[in-house]
Amino acid sequence: MSPTLLYRETCAYINAAQVSFCKAHAFRAQVTSQLVGSRTSFVKYRSSRSDLRNRIDGKMTSHKNMISEDVMLSDITEVPSVKYNGNKILQLDFNPPTPEFQEVAKRELRETPELQKESIARLRELLKAETDLKCPLENEAWLIRFLRPCKYYPESTRDRVKHYYNFKVKHANVYDNLKPSKERNIFEQNILTVLPNLDEHGRRILIIELGKKWKHNKCSLDEVYKGCVLYLEAAMLEPTSQITGAVIIFDMDGLSLQQTWQFTPPFAKRIVDLLQDVVALRIKNLHIVNQPYVFNMVFALFKPFLREKLKNRIIFHGTDRKSLHQYMSPKCLPACYGGTLGAVEVTAMDWYHLFIQMEKEYEAINSYGYKKK
Repeated sequence: MSPTLLYRETCAYINAAQVSFCKAHAFRAQVTSQLVGSRTSFVKYRSSRSDLRNRIDGKMTSHKNMISEDVMLSDITEVPSVKYNGNKILQLDFNPPTPEFQEVAKRELRETPELQKESIARLRELLKAETDLKCPLENEAWLIRFLRPCKYYPESTRDRVKHYYNFKVKHANVYDNLKPSKERNIFEQNILTVLPNLDEHGRRILIIELGKKWKHNKCSLDEVYKGCVLYLEAAMLEPTSQITGAVIIFDMDGLSLQQTWQFTPPFAKRIVDLLQDVVALRIKNLHIVNQPYVFNMVFALFKPFLREKLKNRIIFHGTDRKSLHQYMSPKCLPACYGGTLGAVEVTAMDWYHLFIQMEKEYEAINSYGYKKK
């Protein structure tokens, strides 16, 4: 064989070997990348599940203490928090929904990135046409806050926003300058509180005790109403609560005849209108527990204003804890409702101190609405 031919064959052999080596190296890199990606996904999944469990158990930690700039209407940037029962942390959850709750939003609210973007743009257009209504139209978090409970139908959301602000005008005696610092008394009574944990569906649990704990000569029903609004406004800020909603437990243990006289048809209508047409939060169930016979007189005031949807979500349990547990897991309830959580550890004053840190946000909420004539 000539030297030239030998040289060419040698070069061809070397090139083939190099190509094979490169292919092998590329294949190894691809496999390594897939393994790393799988591990990363697994770690993210584990982290997501852990985060979800912490939210449900009420074990929020303070390491994520900054709020995304578009979540609040005010300039609050740090997550308000207070310590309770030792070193436990009470705070609202401003984190984006976990993958599990994103799936709930997609399934129940039609939420997708594409529809969300489209609905935000359309809602902005609709609200701009309401020239006498001042809204934070550039704040996407605020727009999403109203879109979610309306399942991303812009026209329905526009109507909900109008109801929300018209309601504030109609009941200006209650809503004008409503903020925590002016409502300390209702929190001191400790008859309204939200559990630090979520229920098994990721929903906030508001407990209202209007029986023997309620001193009606020290705390009026209007004060009770305003306290509820402060809690509901706070829940509306939470992305997860916007998706999952909330449940309310009315504990009527020890309700007296004299207390029933405090309820009036106008008050009943205001409460029902709030829950049915105004608040941008999905009220999934209202559980009536420990109610005495005289409660029938109170409920008779509410019945004429209830539409079928809300009426079907009101469940009467009396003292039957098994009945309550058909709707709420004992793992999410305190011992007084047959749960496994022991005594209620959070007081209304704990929430008050938390809400005081959010005073600027409540003032910002109050700054929007229909222009005063």
